[in-house]
Amino acid sequence: MAQQACPFLSIDPSGQDLYGEISRIRAQGPAVEVELPGGVRAWWITGLELNKRLLAGSETSKDAYQHWPAWINGDISRTWPLAIWVSVRNMVTAYGADHSRLRKPMAAAFTKRRVDALLPRVQEIVDRALDALEHVPEGEVVDLRAAFAAPIPHEVVCELFGVPPGEEGPRAALYRIINRFFDTAISLEDAQANAVDLYGTLTAFLRHKREHPADDLTTALIAAHDEGSIGEQELMDNLILLLTAGFETTVNLIDNTVHSLLAHPDQLDLVRSGRATWEDALEESLRFEAPGAMSGLRYAVEDIEIEPGLTIPKGDPLVVSFAGAGRDPERHGPDAERFDVTRATSRDHVSFGHGVHHCLGRPLAMAEATVALTSLFARFPRLALADPSRPPKRLRSIISTGHEELPVLLHGSEAGAVRKPSGPGGTRDTKAPRG
Repeated sequence: MAQQACPFLSIDPSGQDLYGEISRIRAQGPAVEVELPGGVRAWWITGLELNKRLLAGSETSKDAYQHWPAWINGDISRTWPLAIWVSVRNMVTAYGADHSRLRKPMAAAFTKRRVDALLPRVQEIVDRALDALEHVPEGEVVDLRAAFAAPIPHEVVCELFGVPPGEEGPRAALYRIINRFFDTAISLEDAQANAVDLYGTLTAFLRHKREHPADDLTTALIAAHDEGSIGEQELMDNLILLLTAGFETTVNLIDNTVHSLLAHPDQLDLVRSGRATWEDALEESLRFEAPGAMSGLRYAVEDIEIEPGLTIPKGDPLVVSFAGAGRDPERHGPDAERFDVTRATSRDHVSFGHGVHHCLGRPLAMAEATVALTSLFARFPRLALADPSRPPKRLRSIISTGHEELPVLLHGSEAGAVRKPSGPGGTRDTKAPRG
């Protein structure tokens, strides 16, 4: 095995220079050992084709209980701040036959027919958010992530899973919890408290759904449990996966696409003129800013030869970097760091996974984002970044790729006329949208 340079590259848990770190890792080779938050070492994979190989084949697993010796024997403490990304037992972390068993109850829920049936309701939710923005005084800065990008997926996923509305109910609690779930710079104490809050909220929610079944995906999961297809812990952990991924990924997709289009007005003009489509913009956004930079750890099921002289030993953890794959210059050329809605390779990314772990929710996420974007730019054709010279602060995460805030002016403005964002937003503990 090729020797890695010492010291190991230490990954900033706040994710503030994620793409800079990815570039430095890429320069060292196709697989580089790094130190993750909490001192855990893992191999980081940046290339698109190698990412696809490791996602699609049986060489790697996401089941730490079967394939990560350091987790099995206790070398990695259950108090590790990122432990919940390892400890959950759901269809994403399952391996082989268990993965197929856990994925099956969900596959029918995300069909094109079901997504199409949801579109009128998605449009209603989007229109309501836009109606609220109409009341913002001209010239006042709005945090578009908090006021638009976040409420839409939150409401859609909660309706899909039958989460009751109300400011004191599980819908509001889940909004608060999920905002902390992806914070990889969180303290150990806060991470543990958030996990307790999460499981407590879902336990109460499942009790409610068992007493009040309905035509929703949570009731379908409970039925699969009652039929013996999934266990109680698997029921809980699949809900965690579906509620968190169904929310955060779509929020980031809307947030990142709006920001990239506003930061590159020539690209927005291409879409508005019809020389590129909204789908082109979304696919390029997925490549350029993968909504999830990575999907947790994978583990080598066997020794994996990356190239002559470089082998990842069996049992070692590794990071499949969706963000790195999207900007791989070997696939996307020397300008891979440039946002270009006409790029011929824009659809060649792994932002929704690849192979057997390809995201079931992709059709819904793309439909939500398309409705949101087309409606937003139609309602506010002069939408502009509040301060184009100042990039928005990134989320504190190496997993979730988006912004803490997205300050905009709905009707354009004089350069430099920047005031504090109005409305909800500004922190990751934003109060849940109503509904």
